[in-house]
Amino acid sequence: MMWLRGLTGRGLLLGIAGVALAAAGLALESAPARADDADRIFDKSTVWRPLTPNDKLVVYGIDDPSVAGVACWYTQPEKGGIKGTLGLAEDVSDISLACRQVGPVQFKGKLAQGEVVFSERRSLIFKSMQIVRGCDAKRNTLIYMVYSDKVIQGSPKNSTSAVPLMPWGTEAPQKCGDVLGR
Repeated sequence: MMWLRGLTGRGLLLGIAGVALAAAGLALESAPARADDADRIFDKSTVWRPLTPNDKLVVYGIDDPSVAGVACWYTQPEKGGIKGTLGLAEDVSDISLACRQVGPVQFKGKLAQGEVVFSERRSLIFKSMQIVRGCDAKRNTLIYMVYSDKVIQGSPKNSTSAVPLMPWGTEAPQKCGDVLGR
């Protein structure tokens, strides 16, 4: 950074740093949730393994970081055994999804069609799971889709859930089409 200050002058450098910090703050505010943000609700063993952890189906819950009042739950298989214990097993792409309105809906900014709401690694390097959101403005419904992808190819396995925006108490429902970015 010292060489940059010498070339640009201290004021410009501080201005660039301020813009970078502001951009980072905005990115953090609207960044998709991470695996650490998911709440583990419960699990159920599916394959018994002696001396090592069993294979399981695990249910997680997350809140949409950009839409207050909407939560999603997804179930995913987790490998046990030695590879699963060491974090070397590649988890399969069978993930189910259910999203619901759990309170009054409040949008925290503009929405983009296909925006990533949640992302999680599914293998050491090559595979990740994504939950993305879109808006069906005609039906005033948020649509969530979960899928997994690899560096080389995606997975056709996916699941979709719809959240029609409804009145909550005496509050009229907000319109997702009003907050779509163009």
